[in-house]
Parts: sequence; C-alpha cells; structure tokens
Amino acid sequence: MKKKINHILPALVLTASLGLTTVSCNGFLDEMPDNRTELNTDQKIAKLLVSAYADVSPNELFELYSDNSDDSGPTYGYYKLSEQECYHWQDTKEEYQDTPNSLWGGYYSAIAAANMALNAIEEKGNPASLDPQRGEALVCRAYCHFMLANIFCNAYDTHASQSLGVPYMEEVETTVSPRYERGTLEEVYRKVERDLLEGIGLISDDSYSVPKYHFTRKAAYAFAARFYLYYMKPDFSNCDRVIDFATRVLGTNPADLLRNWEALGNLSVNGNVQADAYIASSNEANLLISSTISNWGAIGSDYLIGPRYFHNQTLATSETCLSSGLWGSSDYFYLKPFSTNGFVASILRKSGLYEGTYLYYMPVLFSTDETLLCRAEAYALKKMYSQSAADITSWQRAYTRNKSVLTPEQINAYYNKMSFYTPFTQQTPKKQLAPDFTIEEGMQENLIHCILHIRRITTLHEGMRWPDIKRYGILIYRRDMANQRVTDEMPPNDLRYAIQIPRSVIVAGIQPNPRRN
Repeated sequence: MKKKINHILPALVLTASLGLTTVSCNGFLDEMPDNRTELNTDQKIAKLLVSAYADVSPNELFELYSDNSDDSGPTYGYYKLSEQECYHWQDTKEEYQDTPNSLWGGYYSAIAAANMALNAIEEKGNPASLDPQRGEALVCRAYCHFMLANIFCNAYDTHASQSLGVPYMEEVETTVSPRYERGTLEEVYRKVERDLLEGIGLISDDSYSVPKYHFTRKAAYAFAARFYLYYMKPDFSNCDRVIDFATRVLGTNPADLLRNWEALGNLSVNGNVQADAYIASSNEANLLISSTISNWGAIGSDYLIGPRYFHNQTLATSETCLSSGLWGSSDYFYLKPFSTNGFVASILRKSGLYEGTYLYYMPVLFSTDETLLCRAEAYALKKMYSQSAADITSWQRAYTRNKSVLTPEQINAYYNKMSFYTPFTQQTPKKQLAPDFTIEEGMQENLIHCILHIRRITTLHEGMRWPDIKRYGILIYRRDMANQRVTDEMPPNDLRYAIQIPRSVIVAGIQPNPRRN
C-alpha cells in the first residue's frame, strides 16, 4: 500500500524485490546497510529506474487552475474538496492524490530513485555498459525537477535569477535532518539543461523492453523541445534549440508521425474504447506514457463524476474543442467531446477509468502532436512564418477534415479580425498577451494566437494550458456560470502563478512562495 507522504524530500527503502516505499530521511538512515538491497548488478539498477518516473500527474491541478475550467454551479457536484479550493486558486491544505502535497512527494521520490541509480553506477566506476541507465537517470532527474518548477515556481523569464526555485537534489541523502534551500529558478533551469543534455547522449532505445514507458531518444528530444521553449531568452535564441530537437523527432515532413485523429474519432466514446486507443503504446504519436495514481482519469471518464469545476459545453463551443477556426466550424473536427442530455461537462476521452487499490490515470507525457506545436511556436517567435504556417497546416490536416494549405497571411488575417475575449459578452479563444518577452503586433502576434488556440484544443485535459497562461501572461477569470458573474481574476504575474508548496514542507523550514496578506 502506498504510504502517506508527510516528510520533506523522501528517501527510499529498497525491499528485496526492489519495490519502493516512501519513508522519512531519518527512517532511511535508521536502516542498517545490510537491510537494504544492494544495487550490485546492472539488472537491479535498471529495475530501480522504473521508479525514477513519478507516479503522480499535475494535470488535474493545472486544468483546474487554468481557463479550461468553470464553476458550473451548485446544481453539479465535485469529487474532492481540493477541486473547489484549487479552482478558486486557494492554497489547499488537502494532502491526497492530485494535490500539491502529493505532487511534491511524488516527484522527489522519483528523483531519489534516479539519484540512487546514479550513485550505484558511479560506485561501479561509470562503466560504458551502464551508459544507457545513467542517461535515463539523468533525464528522469531533469524532467522531475522541471515539473516541480512548473508547479511551484513562476514561468522562466528575465527575472529568473531573483525568482524562487525548488531544491535541486543531486545526491543520495546521507545526513539526518538536512537543510534544503530552494535556490533560484535560474539555477534550476541551468541544472535541468545540464542533466538533460548529458543524459540524451547516453540513452539507448535498445535497453528498454517496453520503450513507450521510458525516455527513448525521441521522447528525450521532445522533452528538450518543450524545455527550451519554456527556457525563454529575450533574443529567442532558445528557439533554435526547440527547432533542432523537435526536428529530430518529426523530421521535415511530420504528417506520417502525427496521431490518426480520424481513426480515433470514429471509435466509441463509451467505456474505455477511445481512451485506450489514445494512450496505446503501439501508437507512434505517443512518445512517452506514464502510469499515475490520480482521480483525473475518473473525472474525465463517462462516469460523469465531479462536473462542477470542469470543462463545460460553453467553453467547448466558444474557446476549445467545438470552437470555430481556420478549419471552419467544429463539424470539421475528427475528435468530438463526450456529453449527454442534461450534463454540463464536455469531455474528450483521453483517459479511461482504471481501478485497483487506487484510481489510476495514464497520461501521455509527450506526443508528436505537441512537439509539432512547440516547433510551430519557435518558428513564429523567430519570424520564420512560412515554416510556422507549414506546421500549423500539418496540424490542421491531421486534426480536421480541412486539407487546405494555410499561409501566414491567412492566419494573420483570421486572428486579426477576431475580437479579444471578455467574460460572458465576447467569449473567444483570443486573449490579451502580456509576456516578459516582446511580440510584434500583427503577423507574429496573430500566429502565436493561432498556436495557443490549437494547442489548447489538442492538449485539452492534459495540463498544457496552465504553463501557456503563465508564459504569456494571459489574464484569466473565475466564472460563476449559474449567476453569470465573475468572482475572481488572475492578472499577469499574479503571485498565485507559483502554486504554494506543501504546508508540511513550510513547517520544516523551506521558504514558502510569497502571498499577499
């Protein structure tokens, strides 16, 4: 059984079967060395790395925080109290799955596993035979810290050297009651980059029996593309790396590598039929799949639980998966949301209801479709508008029945005519942007509006909208749909962009994120 995580940064006890249980640092140190399984074979080290992939997902938290959710009113229920608190951008005190407490513990547990593997490899003298395992451990460590920064820190910008980071764990803990410092966001990103680049060069796909659940070369390249997109530089030099790594995944003609949205849309939305197909390891579009303990799969299932703070039909028709666009009306979409008479929620069936001791959720962490949009954005920021439009065309041809070729001029004209969003009175997908970097009015800004729109559609329910809101300083609102009123708003650079670290971590002495009194 998974124990409740109530410590700061979990260490790991290895059982005889190399299963992992989270315990306190003191508990780990109390174990005699001969009571811990030694990582004395290559096979044991490789097996340990299964636990370097966190069994948590921020997708519920990110979707609740973003403008992909509304309060549909007290007529509808919610599944857990944390949904109400997180939807209202409150610092929740709840500690079960999908909460900040669970995410903090889950990612640091995975980091501890990666560090134990790296330590064992180093003790063996870093032999070339273990290079693939060393590479995987480094990329896993980088990814987990990257995710922690996305949850508990601001978006990376020109103020990153003054912004709070997260503790970057590089060693196996060997002291009782250690002190941890958060450092700066700049330091975190530099270390993520270091681990990622070193690890990518060592990864070997041949070392995996089920590659889609591990960082293959392509999955690591996709991670690098997203990382450099978020590692924003004022001169957009980071975008060169985005384009490079995304092209390693996609090549110059990505059409054959994208998801077959038409085939997916033809499957039944009932049960797990469509959801199972979406997360299938046999699907070439899925680059990395995860298995997590989360309620999000159940909330997004056809069991229709917890619809109050969720994506509803109003959002779907005006801003997301049933919205109009360059492709025409929503009739052109291959993938349509699940809904039913009298039900307010609008759900794309991307995860089924998987039950065991806990509710399980199987998110796709990286896909060719999302990597394509990373490259399209990088091209737009570099003013390579024809290349950006070509990637947008590839997306449109895969996701919709509209097979026309889009030009930068068409995209610019369409989004230039679109009105900016206002709550209730002008509900459009085009929202005011206030990023830390400079975007030119006209062509560049309108291509970015297009990319933000189609990424929001493509990754709905998958937690990608919240980082976009932070990166682009998008003003969002909390809407009471029953009474047609705005109850709160989050302007650019709001302190709540950095979700509060767990209460137990603050009590233990780690600096909290600032809040207004």
